[in-house]
Amino acid sequence: MYNPRAVPHTPTDRTLRNRTALPTQRRARPGRPPVHHETWSKVSVVLFDRQIHDLDRLTRGTRDRNGKAMNRAEVIRALIDGLIESGMDLADASSEATLRARVARRLGTPYR
Repeated sequence: MYNPRAVPHTPTDRTLRNRTALPTQRRARPGRPPVHHETWSKVSVVLFDRQIHDLDRLTRGTRDRNGKAMNRAEVIRALIDGLIESGMDLADASSEATLRARVARRLGTPYR
């Protein structure tokens, strides 16, 4: 598990006091609300400008067609999960270009 915040902790006296101070009202936590239902880790990757442009185009298209806003991270996670669930053997992919061509063929679109 890479996300140390996902590790359960024992409440301290201070947190217990805070919980008892507002028994009928829930305190808002700082930051974004949790949206993931499994442990997660934040990672940084380098993407090319053309990839960001195309990701944004895809997310805009999704929003325009069905009104559902999708962000870049959702698209990337879906692509990774789809690749994993496909069962495609990546052991003999010798480069990023080889992998890209294989995935494009599998999706039915020849890579240009």
